[in-house]
Amino acid sequence: MTKRTSAKYKIDRRMGENIWGRAKSPFNRREYGPGQHGQRRKGKLSDFGLQLRAKQKLKGYYGDMTEKSFRRIYAEAERVKGDTGENLIGLLERRLDAVVYRAKFVATVFAARQFVNHGHVKVNGKKVNIPSYRVKEGDVIEVRDKSKQLAVLIEATQLAERDVPDYIDADHSKMTATFVRTPGLSDVPYPVMMEPNLVVEFYAKN
Repeated sequence: MTKRTSAKYKIDRRMGENIWGRAKSPFNRREYGPGQHGQRRKGKLSDFGLQLRAKQKLKGYYGDMTEKSFRRIYAEAERVKGDTGENLIGLLERRLDAVVYRAKFVATVFAARQFVNHGHVKVNGKKVNIPSYRVKEGDVIEVRDKSKQLAVLIEATQLAERDVPDYIDADHSKMTATFVRTPGLSDVPYPVMMEPNLVVEFYAKN
């Protein structure tokens, strides 16, 4: 098992939820945390604990982002007019690796980051290899011609466990996707409940 896969499964068990909704998640078999103390009865979380858990879950979902990266996105969400929690979700969903994942070009958000890093993706005809690159409404994301026959692509497009959301218009025959609009929380197909309002409370107090 690769380090990335191992870390991905640990996130599920640490959070106590199958946060990507994957059929192979170990949480489907063992509903407790990793390690020798994982089966201990959990006490009721404090408000701080609930807020911290909400932040860790959202960070984990988008590929276990670093605190520095996540905090920077949060700061921007706070500056933009409107609801900070909704802004945060919108900014996270505009990341190129998130769009590649949502378009079902790859099976996981971790694979999406690697796929972009390795130069397989173009935005509006230009190669972009920065996973955190922020797409805009109307941008066309496509898989480079040389990469269109990769097995990981073909397998991912046939995955039945998730659908492409309506804010992305994907054409798997051409391996292209258009980012139609910035979604709100209710538009994003999270398999588990995400609580950006608790993330806002966490940063407001810490």
